[in-house]
Amino acid sequence: MATISTPDYLIDQAKRRFTPSINNFPGMGTLERRLLRTEFPQRALAQPPADSDLKPVMGDKGLPVLGHMVEMFRGGPEFLMHLYNTKGPVSFADSPVLPAVTALGPDAAQALYSNRNKEYSQQMWTQVIGPFFHRGLMLLDFDEHMFHRRIMQEAFVRTRLVGYTEQVDTVVSKVIANDWVANDPRFLLYPAMKQMTLDIASMVFMGHEPGTDHELVTKVNNAFTTTVRAGNAIIRTGVPPFTWWRGLQARKLLENYFEARVSEKRGSEGNDLLSVLCRTEDEDGNTFSDADIVNHMIFLMMAAHDTSTSTATTMAYYLAENPEWQDRCRDESDRLGDGPVDIESLEKLESLDLVMNESMRLVSPVQWAMRRTVRDTELLGHYIPSGTNVVTYPGMTHRLPEIWTDPMTFDPERFAEPRSEHKTHRFGFTPFGGGSHKCIGMLFGQLEVKTIMHRLLRKYRLEPAHPGRTQVWDYGGMPVPMDGMPIVLRTLR
Repeated sequence: MATISTPDYLIDQAKRRFTPSINNFPGMGTLERRLLRTEFPQRALAQPPADSDLKPVMGDKGLPVLGHMVEMFRGGPEFLMHLYNTKGPVSFADSPVLPAVTALGPDAAQALYSNRNKEYSQQMWTQVIGPFFHRGLMLLDFDEHMFHRRIMQEAFVRTRLVGYTEQVDTVVSKVIANDWVANDPRFLLYPAMKQMTLDIASMVFMGHEPGTDHELVTKVNNAFTTTVRAGNAIIRTGVPPFTWWRGLQARKLLENYFEARVSEKRGSEGNDLLSVLCRTEDEDGNTFSDADIVNHMIFLMMAAHDTSTSTATTMAYYLAENPEWQDRCRDESDRLGDGPVDIESLEKLESLDLVMNESMRLVSPVQWAMRRTVRDTELLGHYIPSGTNVVTYPGMTHRLPEIWTDPMTFDPERFAEPRSEHKTHRFGFTPFGGGSHKCIGMLFGQLEVKTIMHRLLRKYRLEPAHPGRTQVWDYGGMPVPMDGMPIVLRTLR
């Protein structure tokens, strides 16, 4: 039976409390409140053409060096709601690190996601994660992106998802049964969930059977974690020992690993994602080069496990806080039973679908969508010059009262007929993005999370370790629970 080491637990808690950051450094809450009341000097991003009738985008620099990072990393969507209410849907953050136009609300999201005139490229992402996730699908543009997407889509058709789902269930059943700790308020769900989704990705994406190649898998998984963290680095230099440098070293390790694996997988009949990509082709017979597969695998591993970790953790939190919904979801899982899961059976867990959507609405795994203008353009009546970074924030749109009734209330029924609040605006609910860059692994992610929650609800009742305490999130990247999300797992059978 898995247990928790008290010394390890105390060391972990100390690190969470005393590692200096914008979120836990003493006095940051007071500074945040003061900054929200401060009016910084405004300037125009650029003057529009005289005969255009467009408005200039106005903005400010915020604090020296830090810009608005204190408010953004601490408040996330709440700070963006503040901007929306005080500056309007389009404003300019003249950040010393990454200056960008802030495009808020569903109409702005529609303009960026639809990209009807191909005015926006993905190249703002390159500034943030390009060195670590070079030429991943999300970083490609226009015809090249569609060429790669058509080939990769063959790896996510329903017949492939059937096999992936079986593999996911194998890992989840083993981990939840043997590795997670019951009846202990010290159990932290977020790091446990992150480790499990990495284990899932190791099997489904790379073909490592659970419990095998432990040292290698651990080394590779740690490298993925390092590269993801490096994208949030403030000091962006390839000089040791800074986070950016560590990310570059981790990228080299991943390249070496996947180059060797591609050589092994070429011509194999394996049903893991890497094997599938090695033999997948589009309707014209086009295939990926070895370098393409390496780049896509590194990106897919990052995109898959972090978003699933966030979604599953948030669902568990809200089900623990709302036992009536937990009972409703468990009733459906009980009817499904403990037999092997497949796509058809998972599709019957309709209450979990509602809870998943509501959890992603309240805590959106990917809080932003980054673009860059490729020519002078117009956005909601504002002039945006060529080469400007533009960011829209679905995490903020998901809280707009003009779309959602009592937006801060956990209410999964809002996604069911006849309410269907997510249909109020075509781009009012976009947890998986939109347009041509909508997440290619959306269905896989949904099946993975539902498998996790089904197995979890069949074995445990979820209880908050600290009832009534408001959860605090770190918005420095994907939302992360500051306390690691302690959840008490009460054994049911």
